[in-house]
Amino acid sequence: MAALNGLASALESYRGRDRLIRTLGYCCQLVGGVLMEQCPARSEVGTRLLAVSAQLSHCRTVLRLFDDLAMFVYTKQYGLGSEEEDVFVRWMSVLGNIADQLYYPCEHVAWAADAKVLRADSARWWTLSTALWGLSLLLGIARSLWTVLRLRQRLRSPVANLTSRLPQSKQRALEARMQSEVLTLLSNLADLANAVHWLPPGVLWAGRFPPWLVGLLGTISSLLSIYQAVQASGQPEAASP
Repeated sequence: MAALNGLASALESYRGRDRLIRTLGYCCQLVGGVLMEQCPARSEVGTRLLAVSAQLSHCRTVLRLFDDLAMFVYTKQYGLGSEEEDVFVRWMSVLGNIADQLYYPCEHVAWAADAKVLRADSARWWTLSTALWGLSLLLGIARSLWTVLRLRQRLRSPVANLTSRLPQSKQRALEARMQSEVLTLLSNLADLANAVHWLPPGVLWAGRFPPWLVGLLGTISSLLSIYQAVQASGQPEAASP
């Protein structure tokens, strides 16, 4: 009952619902891709699961039509990151916010072109939105990697080993933050692999992933995101694509 109550509570929020839809979509793509490739007798089931995955992805695209304002408010509140102590982290975050802010209108135009609402080359706008997403992920990876290295240095420094200088509670907080950054790093790496796959052919490994691999990477990223959300329950959350 407690688990059902927790799930119902998560589904009441936009972010919680989006995480579930994302996870289900990638899981369907993973299972459907495996059935299509490894079990020819069940290829019809695999095709249906891939269709469900595509519809769930489309659902998230439509819901993101309303994310611009939330992202703008977050970007405005963060500003130039004057409260951020680390200069590198500050500028990676600022550039990441700019990439995220530009991502949404590009995706909206691509969606509108596909829906015949606008006369535009949807492929070009999808490529631009995917490139902006990939750029945001790269900046996030750099930020997380830098933060992990800095936190590891602090925990292993001679001062950190002196209990009188570093309270146990602060050490646990630093370890928890480092674990969160590592999970964010892994999640972004999985998403970046898929982002490159969706770029035009000829860019690195673009177009070379089978459906099950895209589903696997997306499922890993989604589960890591859910785990982090559970760990950080009750803490304020920033808007992100």
